[in-house]
Amino acid sequence: MSDVTRDLANPPQVSVVIPAYNCAAYIGQAVDSVVSQTYTDWEIIVVDDGSKDDTRLVLEKYGDRRIRYVYQQNQGVSLARNHGIKLARGEFVAFLDADDFFLSGKLASQMAVFAAQPNLGIVHSGWRLVNSIGEPLQDVKPWQNVPKLDLEMWLRWKPVLPSAMIFRRHWLELAGGFDPRFPPAEDTDLVLRLALMGCEADWLRQITVCYRQHEQSAMYKGLPQAKSLAAVMDNFFASPELPDKIRLLEKQIKYSTLVWIAWYLHRTGHPVEMVQFLQRSWNYTPYLPVETVIDWAECFTEFYQNSGNELDADLLATSAEWQDLMQWLLVKEAVIH
Repeated sequence: MSDVTRDLANPPQVSVVIPAYNCAAYIGQAVDSVVSQTYTDWEIIVVDDGSKDDTRLVLEKYGDRRIRYVYQQNQGVSLARNHGIKLARGEFVAFLDADDFFLSGKLASQMAVFAAQPNLGIVHSGWRLVNSIGEPLQDVKPWQNVPKLDLEMWLRWKPVLPSAMIFRRHWLELAGGFDPRFPPAEDTDLVLRLALMGCEADWLRQITVCYRQHEQSAMYKGLPQAKSLAAVMDNFFASPELPDKIRLLEKQIKYSTLVWIAWYLHRTGHPVEMVQFLQRSWNYTPYLPVETVIDWAECFTEFYQNSGNELDADLLATSAEWQDLMQWLLVKEAVIH
């Protein structure tokens, strides 16, 4: 029996899909982190999304038939991941961004949760923020705020990180994969669609993956991330299939999401756009005007604390953008009265 025939007869349980774009500096560590898993029933599919660096050369040294390398013209991470899903032979799909890396027990621990709860379509976990050379910065344990992963909690908190998740492949196929209209928030869009379809999820309450922070990583793409997340929310609430219970949360969810986006823009150095998103949140606020401003400041303080930093409230309050925002509010108030 040829290797190919044997592979078809005994497909791996887990397909690890690694989308890669100009990640030669990190892709070796990503692949090594799968190779060194305590759980061994896996295959690796690297989808090279048009890299112009040495990504292919780095992968040639592995020469392992369980590592499949495919090249496509640059189309973005959504279509790279979707290509990987199409090629996957495993019943389960684990995504790993090329600049992240698994901790050694990840697959074993998450697969044990699937074994114990066969109803699940997603097993999620925590992650460790690391710097560009892999040194630890902070452990993120989202279950502390989001103990239950249902549609309402996904919407309220959006604790989505594909590298920390494993999906049952048939759910990914049912949902049609990632929607390329929403980079880089296409992962949040997918999870919301899956939850709406009835895909059940649960936590593995441990840190399983290192999420690298560097200038090219998505966390530093402030403006695209903000606009994308707002578009995902608008698209989700435009769906005619929403349960009444979720439809009733629309204003609340949009308000809190827009305030979070405004904070994120403040953090990533986009003060003008921060103001624009706070102005948008005004349309959904459940509070009186003064209470709304206080809530914005309290939310900013909390979000900074959650990210391991502190808000410089004086610097924010005295900034030209914040002063302009306060003037805008005074005009709004005058018009109302």
